[in-house]
Amino acid sequence: MDQDPASSLLVERQGAVLGLKLNRAQALNSLNADLTAALLAALDAAARDTSVRCVVLGGQGRAFCAGQDLKDPEVANEAGKPKDLGDVVERHYKPLMLRLRSMPVPTLAAVGGVAAGAGASLALLCDVVVAKRSAVFIQAFSSIGLVPDSGATWVLPRLVGRAQALGMAMLGDKLPAERAEQIGLIWKCVQDEAFEAEVRALAERLCRLPTHALVKTRALLDQGLTGSLEHALDAEARTQRELGFAHDFAEGVAAFAQKRTARFTDR
Repeated sequence: MDQDPASSLLVERQGAVLGLKLNRAQALNSLNADLTAALLAALDAAARDTSVRCVVLGGQGRAFCAGQDLKDPEVANEAGKPKDLGDVVERHYKPLMLRLRSMPVPTLAAVGGVAAGAGASLALLCDVVVAKRSAVFIQAFSSIGLVPDSGATWVLPRLVGRAQALGMAMLGDKLPAERAEQIGLIWKCVQDEAFEAEVRALAERLCRLPTHALVKTRALLDQGLTGSLEHALDAEARTQRELGFAHDFAEGVAAFAQKRTARFTDR
């Protein structure tokens, strides 16, 4: 795909995998208004493109994403006057994080370096997170007198529980990828030299799986965290009713009976 290498977001297509790579390496891929807008537009386009079956989100250079760029005019003080940071969250981060969590295809975060603040949320709101062993996760808000945002207060306790979430958010310590895997914050920590191959293999595997069923699984798990057992059982019944009439179920059963690899196509 031809594109400006100086663009803040690089887009690469390999088969059914769409790669989105934050491209502000000199600023540790920190987020500004242009980059968040470009990322939201790319995710919207991927959601409409039925040939896309997996989105991989990564970063150029030695960082995944260092969070909000504090030099961005959207948040930088002018002549000592404070900015309305809530407005920034509502206009930029809310639509971006909601779009990411509601993608009609599985999302894979490839964390090759530091993931801090909003950058950590960007990774953790993906369906599957793979990180280099040298990567770290940081909730750095307390060091500048703020609270976690960009969905962090929603996703952290769901992933690691209240105690770990509070420790991360209040203390702001660097959490190594290996520890992140141990406490369930991410799916997998891999050796740096094996990282690219692992990301590729996982993305290709997700593309081969039943996309629509994977997305429904995400929705049911998110709902199940706050609902009752009865509500979960009802939602499961509704979803199985829908999927049971779909092509992928018939294909999966036929492939099982014929001892062959299933070819899933629903999205």
